Amino acid sequence: MGDLVDLRELLESWPYNPDASVRVGKGKDGRLIMQVRLPLGIEQYEMDGRPDGQRPHGCESVLDHYLHRQTAARAAGKANAFRLNGEQCAELHGEGMLYYYRYLRLLQIKDWGRMTRDTARNLRLFDFVHHYAEREADQKHLEQWRPYLLRMHATASAMIEWEQERHLQAREILMNALNQIEALPDMDEDTFRVERERSVSALRELARQIDKSRPISELELLEIELREAINAQAFERAAELRDQIRTRREPKQ
Repeated sequence: MGDLVDLRELLESWPYNPDASVRVGKGKDGRLIMQVRLPLGIEQYEMDGRPDGQRPHGCESVLDHYLHRQTAARAAGKANAFRLNGEQCAELHGEGMLYYYRYLRLLQIKDWGRMTRDTARNLRLFDFVHHYAEREADQKHLEQWRPYLLRMHATASAMIEWEQERHLQAREILMNALNQIEALPDMDEDTFRVERERSVSALRELARQIDKSRPISELELLEIELREAINAQAFERAAELRDQIRTRREPKQ
């Protein structure tokens, strides 16, 4: 058994603190990297490109590799013959997890631009596998997490708009994502149902926060609350809100 590189000095130079566990800086070659302090070690991510810095099959990512193969099949008139076998789907699933780990850390440091990029990239991966997987099990495997991924993508996209005080644009992004999630075909998977429910709830809550931060009138707030009450089938509350709206709209004598 050979000697190991002792990491104690490195770890002691950056004590673990769950409230300050992520840092971003430049490596020796100038590239931007992100480091995450864990209780027993440190993870490192590339900020751009594949999170681990590898180039599988000589491409930036496994997804890029198979996209190139699909394009080549189409150019050769064999588009209908292109399929992903179980091993290839597993390779794509594994790579998707790398991007998932990174965008969770990007969420932590509120790097909304890169988080939007990584979630959009994983949505493309989901679509690609769902369309081209040979086996039905592989087609459906990732779909159980689609509600969550749509939520994360919409959240990051909306935050970009919200921080620029474009409240209406931010809210529209969230509403579009809500509609997409609610329109997803049901799956006989507990994970899917739980994630759909959580995602709908989280997006509605973020939309409410955006509404409250926007300088709008009391009447507009009541109208927004009325729409949400109707969507939630809270009909007694909706009736109360209609009365309040009617009272405020009546011309003063």
